[in-house]
Amino acid sequence: MAIIRVALDVPVDCLFDYLAPDANLTDIGLRVRVPFGSRQMLGIIMSVCEATQVTHEKLKYAGQIYRDTLPLPPALLELFRFCNHYYHHPIGQVVMNSLPALLRQSRQATEQAIKQPVQSLEWVLTDAGKAITVSDIPAKSVAKRRLLTFLQENEKVTAEDLKQMTAHTRKLLQTFEILGWVKKQVAIISEAHPTKASAPTPTPEQAHAISAILAETSMFVPWLLQGITGSGKTEVYLQIAASLLAQQKQILILVPEINLTPQLETVFKKRFPATPLISLHSGLTDRERLQGWLQAQRGKTGIILGTRLAIFTPLLNLGLIIVDEEQDHSFKQQDGLRYSARDLAIYRAKQADIPIILGSATPSLESYHHALTGRYRLLRLHSRAVSGASLPEIHCIDLRLTKMTREGLSEPLLTALQHALSHKQQSLVFINRRGYAPVLLCKSCSWTATCTRCSSRLVIHLQDRQLRCHYCGHQQPISPACPQCGDQDILPFGQGTQRVESALYHHFPEARILRVDRDSIRRRHTWRSVLEAVHNREVDILVGTQLLAKGHDFPNLALVCVLNADASLYSTDFRAEEQLFAQLIQVAGRAGRADTPGTVLIQTEFPQHPLYRALLKQDYDAHARLLLQERKSAGFPPFICQAVLRAEAATIADALEFLNQATEAAATSEQIAHIQLFDPVPAHMVRLKGRERAQLLVQSHSRKYLQTFLSNWYKYLTSLPARGKVRWHLDVDPLTL
Repeated sequence: MAIIRVALDVPVDCLFDYLAPDANLTDIGLRVRVPFGSRQMLGIIMSVCEATQVTHEKLKYAGQIYRDTLPLPPALLELFRFCNHYYHHPIGQVVMNSLPALLRQSRQATEQAIKQPVQSLEWVLTDAGKAITVSDIPAKSVAKRRLLTFLQENEKVTAEDLKQMTAHTRKLLQTFEILGWVKKQVAIISEAHPTKASAPTPTPEQAHAISAILAETSMFVPWLLQGITGSGKTEVYLQIAASLLAQQKQILILVPEINLTPQLETVFKKRFPATPLISLHSGLTDRERLQGWLQAQRGKTGIILGTRLAIFTPLLNLGLIIVDEEQDHSFKQQDGLRYSARDLAIYRAKQADIPIILGSATPSLESYHHALTGRYRLLRLHSRAVSGASLPEIHCIDLRLTKMTREGLSEPLLTALQHALSHKQQSLVFINRRGYAPVLLCKSCSWTATCTRCSSRLVIHLQDRQLRCHYCGHQQPISPACPQCGDQDILPFGQGTQRVESALYHHFPEARILRVDRDSIRRRHTWRSVLEAVHNREVDILVGTQLLAKGHDFPNLALVCVLNADASLYSTDFRAEEQLFAQLIQVAGRAGRADTPGTVLIQTEFPQHPLYRALLKQDYDAHARLLLQERKSAGFPPFICQAVLRAEAATIADALEFLNQATEAAATSEQIAHIQLFDPVPAHMVRLKGRERAQLLVQSHSRKYLQTFLSNWYKYLTSLPARGKVRWHLDVDPLTL
């Protein structure tokens, strides 16, 4: 009788054996319902065999095998096994958490269950609506006038138009329907494709990169495409994709954040209107993600665009992987399975024997080092692709010699903003800190508002009259007086996006100012509205965080102002300077991308710092080589391989006790001569979400020795008696220590 080995979403690193009389080898990769203790669970069949080490009396019978979907392909199952072995995370959790939520439920995922009706709604002007003029609507009802004008020009609002509209506009459409100005009807779906956008003639540098990659598309080659901001890396992606799509290959494109998908999606749809494209990210509904996932699995879509989780998408005929902004830390998952989507993309490309393109203006030091040593092929784009466009001029404003407002704005910066406004040019004020101010302080007794669950200060969100923790989500009302001494003179210190926005409204009351941070774009489709407003020149000054720093093309943006950059200069994180340089290069690159010359102003108290000197020259290579020398002498990645064992408990003593026990076991390992084991210490943020945290760093010059050590150590750690008061995990190739 056949025995199936099943991966289940449980924190135990093993497969579970079940009797399955009707199972065969073709069922590997399918979902199955099995009994587990007193409950029924859904799992994935990883193998089918005839023998087991479990005694026959203990074997249970599997339930239903779901054959309504295609099985997961062998290459994807192998990728899961690699994650299990390399990141030392339970195999069942690796497998199950990579699937769409609806596939993790015990139900059929049939075509009828997942397929949306083949119809589309639209709202058409009625005769009554045609009789209404804009002047019939009060002048203060700007949104109503705009919607009516749109309807009169287009005669209808389609479902696609509706996706681009704000929630307020969609409500107004319902109001128009109640008034009898529009009527809802089912649209006839046209199979006609939009006009294909023509490909521009590539620059000589682009042409060289394209020809080099196309010459080796039938084998695994990791390409590092290092191009300055605005150099046309996307055009290189497009022209290589065109060749592979013509061969019926699938293209997987990974981006670090959801807000980078709309613009890239639009570009690819315009260039390849007849090629089905799907987006996969956490902003989709469960049904939308399942639909896209199944289309990709069945080979019904040629382009798959997504964030890090998209690396686990089953693909029928993968021909190319693109990782855009490869240096971004968002590609590393920070909880559960702590994987790097960029690194898994390289592994998956090697699996499929296909090329992978890692694109960035400021590559990670690891990737740059691999390119210098020949492990990756390096391609460079030194000039901007748009004729007449040039890199912006970067200047530092020395805050030691300049007066500043209470909100942290210098006089030269305010003068530059006024100049841009008078010339009808757009500006961006960049500060990577949301909220109004990061500190609420009592001057009398030095009390500060801190989170009760984390080792962090509460951030002031003045518009909501709240103090919020940006780590655990705790929030509370702003106290009218100091809870420690009773003094009512408690003041905000520091700047956040809300405070800067308020200050700019005060200095430029006529300006159209738009704040962009995670607080302002929480609603779905808000990001599309923001991009549309900027491109339509409905915004004069953007105030934003790193959401605006990379990947966006704002042709009329002439001025970028950077606040609070010094905060990262002397961080305890050895990667902080690398991140800051990349971030400043990226945000500076938003300016001067068309025929409008760009200027970047950076407020700093350390204008002579090597980072700023390299930044003024926009010389990534010189700064990267300097950082690599420092990393090599200090013994940091990429010259050493690291892993961190992290533990958390109700008290720091319990967490440290567990790590000390782990240290004693590690000292007996056969590989200890090749391993450097540090002492257990409290984490940089000791308290997080009500738990006390500690960590233990392990490193080695050999990845092979480190992985062998971790495999044996992991087995020991999982064999320890269950202690509910301590939770632990291994973080391989950690980004933060």
